[in-house]
Amino acid sequence: MTIIAAADGSALGNPGPAGWAWFVDDSCWAAGGWKHATNNQGELKAVLELFRATAHLDDDLLVLCDSQYVINSITKWMRGWKAKGWRKADGKPVMNLDLLQELDEALKGRKYRFEWVKGHANHPLNEAADTRARAVSEAFQRSAPINPGPGWVRAGDAPPPRRPALTAPATKPAAVTALPAARKPPAGPAHPELFAFDDEPAGSHTVSLELSPEAHARLTRRAATLGVSVEELLRGLI
Repeated sequence: MTIIAAADGSALGNPGPAGWAWFVDDSCWAAGGWKHATNNQGELKAVLELFRATAHLDDDLLVLCDSQYVINSITKWMRGWKAKGWRKADGKPVMNLDLLQELDEALKGRKYRFEWVKGHANHPLNEAADTRARAVSEAFQRSAPINPGPGWVRAGDAPPPRRPALTAPATKPAAVTALPAARKPPAGPAHPELFAFDDEPAGSHTVSLELSPEAHARLTRRAATLGVSVEELLRGLI
């Protein structure tokens, strides 16, 4: 079976407030962005996050993309850049190196192909991805919460497997110090008894959490929506 998805980026001012999005259908899409980035960074990030979201599947992936830069980078230029130590033919360093190296890793073992589509030409999937990417860039411009989307949700798919703790930075244990008792945290967790420290000495406590990539992504999206850091969100939950 082939997954058909569109990936797109947006940057207001280029560089400026920027967003990315991939889109399969109204119940299966994701978006994100930065306060300051370029359109090409948004385009690359959209494709990267699409491959990451589908890493647990064996399906072929057809990526609809309106960026010739992204398509050529992946299908034509990347092999040569790597052979030259990630430098272009003129010897200058490749731009957006971090995203390209992450893409190079995410593409390993995957079955995929790209199809160029003309942007802003009423292609349904491309328009849907573009709308969501631009909504994120506009939200960053207004310092408003972003809508990260539901992520990978498709009927019949098994949930992504839990990865070993050392395979990616997102899975490393995070040490979190609880807020002092004098400061009132946000609304508590569903099971407050799990975090009861009444029988322990007063002061702060260190809690180590091991997060799967999916759990870390959910926390990151929730923290972005609330306008706080992941650490602040975890402290509030504890």
